[in-house]
Amino acid sequence: MSEELLINISPMESRVAVLDNGILGEIYIERHHKLGLVGNIYLGTVVRVLPGMQAAFIDIGQSRTAFLHVNDMQREPRPAAKSIKVEKTGDERTIIEVTADDLAITPPVISTQNTEVVSVSKTLIQHRLHESQRILVQVTKDQLGSKGARLTTNISLPSRYLVYLPSSEHIGISQRIDGEEERTRLKTELTSLMQTVNLKGGLIARTAAERVPVDKLEEDIYYLLQLWRTICARRQEMKPNQSSELIYQELSLPLRSIRDLVHAGTEKVVIDNSQIYEQVRYFAKEFVPFVYDRIVHYTAEQSLFDVHRVEDDLRDALKRRVDLKSGGYLIIDQTEAMTTIDVNTGSFVGGRSLEDTVYKTNLEATHAIARQLRLRNLGGIIILDFIDMLEQQHKDDILESLQSQLVQDYAKTKITQVSELGLVEMTRKRTRESLGQQLCEPCSTCQGRGFVKTAETVCFEIFREIMRCARTYNSPKKFTVVAHAAVIDLLLTSESDTVADLEYLLGRVITFDVENLYTQEQYDIVLD
Repeated sequence: MSEELLINISPMESRVAVLDNGILGEIYIERHHKLGLVGNIYLGTVVRVLPGMQAAFIDIGQSRTAFLHVNDMQREPRPAAKSIKVEKTGDERTIIEVTADDLAITPPVISTQNTEVVSVSKTLIQHRLHESQRILVQVTKDQLGSKGARLTTNISLPSRYLVYLPSSEHIGISQRIDGEEERTRLKTELTSLMQTVNLKGGLIARTAAERVPVDKLEEDIYYLLQLWRTICARRQEMKPNQSSELIYQELSLPLRSIRDLVHAGTEKVVIDNSQIYEQVRYFAKEFVPFVYDRIVHYTAEQSLFDVHRVEDDLRDALKRRVDLKSGGYLIIDQTEAMTTIDVNTGSFVGGRSLEDTVYKTNLEATHAIARQLRLRNLGGIIILDFIDMLEQQHKDDILESLQSQLVQDYAKTKITQVSELGLVEMTRKRTRESLGQQLCEPCSTCQGRGFVKTAETVCFEIFREIMRCARTYNSPKKFTVVAHAAVIDLLLTSESDTVADLEYLLGRVITFDVENLYTQEQYDIVLD
């Protein structure tokens, strides 16, 4: 599979498009007035501790306080539980001291009546944090809607080949590196290098580290060690009267894409800005030398994204409906709790039987679903409503096809089996806003519902409101209805008989006035 990176720079934003065989696979957007926070490290201040949620709100200098859960805090050394036998009124009782990890925050029911829990080690969040306390945190999720950023105290610093974990002693290998021999080599060499440079903490070998020589890994370790020392020094330099400070900022989107997205299969990196072109070349020469000669400066007059139809694909990615080549289609709906994707056969009738038609549509849908998840950056809980299949082999094939397509996805995914209703539940790790959340806002007319009341419904509401006003106020001699043109037209035509009956019943005149600035649901009743 050939892959290209297109980097488009404008005064307002930076955009990076990943093309798979000429087709848009992923899009990353970073607006210069609203840079992403993921990866940034702050020295923040605890604003509020919530024992009931086992969480705290941290001021990191953003518009909303950020959220830190106890599970995202680095673990304290776990003391051993103590067991003491005590004689009391002739009965032998066992008194046990346990940790909060043993209790899983909520104390369990002790089945033995002679066993008593007497104390808990201080690993609850209210024992670890207090208001006005300063704490070093890293952003793991950007602000999403009304929710503040998500934080962790488990700092991680990525480089080209490695991720450094200062508060851990774990040495891990990316799951995308399959060969057992290569995994063993990396683990052995990283262990040896950490001892050589006296590096405290843990390391994770990224996918890009596969078959990388030891001298390159050593360079990465020295870079990460120096970076961590700089962060520690900046933390010590913070003034006492500052509530928060940015200690470390992640790389800009163009440089981050070179570090994280390019690989051996990347044929070309095309950049349409001369300044960013030079910055990327310098960065690539230092950290990703194999891609240095593949970086191209685009100078033509026509927009880089227009040449590769990226703008068209972006517009399509904001639609609910995604058409399949066979004639079937997907309907994608994103809600606060989850995203649902419905598969439909549409106009496709090409199978030898109904089961065959359904199977082929579902199989094609797995390719489209995997692409749309990456392109739209859909995360959280995702429900896939495949068309019902009768044969178990077909269900297994659909799951296998979906799994194979998601191998290319950088985000972590987890898939369940096909249920009896043909549903597949899956999760996809979410670290930033989806494409729709980044580029769109709720409709001012329907307030995000996706539909508006019919003109007929609004007419009936107006009738009820007029009767309510007539019972409440005795003085008005006339009612003036101010509403949208479509509503007024209906009142003067189809509903004119109802208006006449209402005037007769109330003994008052009803007049109408069109307001073009009103939406179809808006109206006012003016009392004269």
